[in-house]
Amino acid sequence: MIILLVVMGGFMYFSMIRPQRKQQEQRKQMLNAMKKGDAIVTIGGLHGKIDEINEDKQTVVIDADGIFLTFNLSAIRTVDNGAATTPVAAAKPVDAPAASAAPEKDAPAADDKPYTEPTSNDDK
Repeated sequence: MIILLVVMGGFMYFSMIRPQRKQQEQRKQMLNAMKKGDAIVTIGGLHGKIDEINEDKQTVVIDADGIFLTFNLSAIRTVDNGAATTPVAAAKPVDAPAASAAPEKDAPAADDKPYTEPTSNDDK
């Protein structure tokens, strides 16, 4: 019975606790390696570049197309400093589907004339 508990404890450590600690360490290294000019994505999906990092207040100022926003460091999901270390940057791009030969539903056929407003004979 005791052996079973020890085995279950070991399994829990290697399947849950250890990977979580590794992930926390990788995130800590990512946040410590951030520098001005790095492209980032927040947990809310905002894309921008780092303008300023305040270590004392644990905040970062992000430039999102000329709009400067201040976030907590914990709001940063990924940092792209040029290396493919983040899961988003390491993902393989998906090929675009081939164009089909059939025309789209909303697209007019080549022999269709442009739409013109119907006229009424009541005006005469």
